[in-house]
Amino acid sequence: MNKFAPFEASDYLNSEEAIAEYLSVAAEDPNPDIFLAAIADVAKARGMAKLALESGLGRESLYKALRPGSKPRYETIAKILAALDVKMQILPAKPEHQAAAG
Repeated sequence: MNKFAPFEASDYLNSEEAIAEYLSVAAEDPNPDIFLAAIADVAKARGMAKLALESGLGRESLYKALRPGSKPRYETIAKILAALDVKMQILPAKPEHQAAAG
């Protein structure tokens, strides 16, 4: 019987581009827990203690905010994203050429 180690996304989040793409895809999911889990994966990859220090949040607060089912405040997510050195970008749901044709 083969045994496999559980998949750990944080093992692959080793570049700014990978992190940005990972968070962007997760943010598109309608389930907010997916985005929180993705932020938690990035936080783990970067180091939770370091992120707590850079975001100004306590480690316990950070874990609590990123727990599935939590409802963190926007300002908490903004602090975490800033500490991760990423930003959110809002784009039209339909690019202009599709909207005109539709």
